[in-house]
Amino acid sequence: MIANRLATALAARNIHYGWVALGATFLVMLATAGAMGASGVIIAPLEAEFGWSNADISSALAVRLALYGLMGPFAAALINRFGMRPVVGLAVGLIAIGVAGAVGMRQLWQFELFWGVIVGLGSGMTALVLGATVATRWFSARRGLAIGLLTASNATGQLVFLPLLAYVSQHWGWRAALGLVVAILAVALAFAMALLRDRPADVGLPPYGEHAIAPAPKANSGLASLASAPLVALRDAAGSRVFWVLFATFFVCGLSTNGLIQTHWITLCGDYGVAPVGAAGILAVIGVFDFVGTILSGWLSDHYDNRWLLFFYYGLRGLSLIYLPYTDFSVVSLSLFAVFYGLDWVATVPPTVRIAADSFGERANVTFGWIFAAHQLGAATAAFGAGAARTELASYLPALYVAGGACLVASALVMTLSQPRRRETALA
Repeated sequence: MIANRLATALAARNIHYGWVALGATFLVMLATAGAMGASGVIIAPLEAEFGWSNADISSALAVRLALYGLMGPFAAALINRFGMRPVVGLAVGLIAIGVAGAVGMRQLWQFELFWGVIVGLGSGMTALVLGATVATRWFSARRGLAIGLLTASNATGQLVFLPLLAYVSQHWGWRAALGLVVAILAVALAFAMALLRDRPADVGLPPYGEHAIAPAPKANSGLASLASAPLVALRDAAGSRVFWVLFATFFVCGLSTNGLIQTHWITLCGDYGVAPVGAAGILAVIGVFDFVGTILSGWLSDHYDNRWLLFFYYGLRGLSLIYLPYTDFSVVSLSLFAVFYGLDWVATVPPTVRIAADSFGERANVTFGWIFAAHQLGAATAAFGAGAARTELASYLPALYVAGGACLVASALVMTLSQPRRRETALA
């Protein structure tokens, strides 16, 4: 097998195969996130071609974002039961079917089915829960850094492909842009199937930073258990105040990032005379700085109090969103916003995952799935709410102010937590 031979060759050079597993997961999350981010490119073309309102289109995007999040805890249960490669294969296949199906749509219900339901279900299986599971199974040391890298791939993928997709859409149409997305998904899937393995024991290794090979826990084969495990985890976590604080603050995280800026940024900039390719370029800048900021956040979460990290992240993000309406949307002001906001785009994820792991132990990946569901419910709220605001009030400004204010509230809320005792137990 390719993975076993490569693991042996790397071990001879004192390189752990966990970095290869992380790289394969990085590519999958980058590609699937790019597919999700493509929605920002097609809003205006769909309005022009079909006459659908921004609110109508945003309702389908809200369904996708909600399913993307609600699949999280069930995706964790599926990974625990069937393994990563079958789940990744199913997920990428669903996303490709949804994106390809959208190419031939003619009615709004078809957009809601292909882009809202099918892409939402598929992308939910490759969301941050997959990254958190890979990072915690393969890494005992450098776990925060690994989470930061995979989180960066998810967020950055939604942004860095946008200039290319916007260019293709502008010159050859939005259908060509979606065709390019399907091709990127196919390449990422090929790498994942060849290189990704469930656990270090599958290639005869201990987790990075450990010396003993850890056997995989026995999976419960019952379908009833598979369906009920996320619900049991939710019931148990619901008695914890930590869970509800993380749930509420992560709702705000989604409200202020991919539901608002990622989904509506190009249309928002268009309202101020910024061309789609230029607006997508600013999003790519946000993606580049997000990559740096999230990796740095992963390192910081291994070394500093995660509550204080979240306090500063949410506070600074809120201030940047409140600042945005007061700019003139010039290149200079948008570039300043891109740097400041980009460094903080999803820097909240590594400390949130660490607090969840420290607080919930072996059930942390399923519990984090529910916390991530809150993130996407917040994103869905922003996607629909911002679209409705623009349709009814001809302005995105109310959505920006609401998101900014909610970030300041989240910043204060996270400081009500006590510092949990750190656990080193890997997720199941």
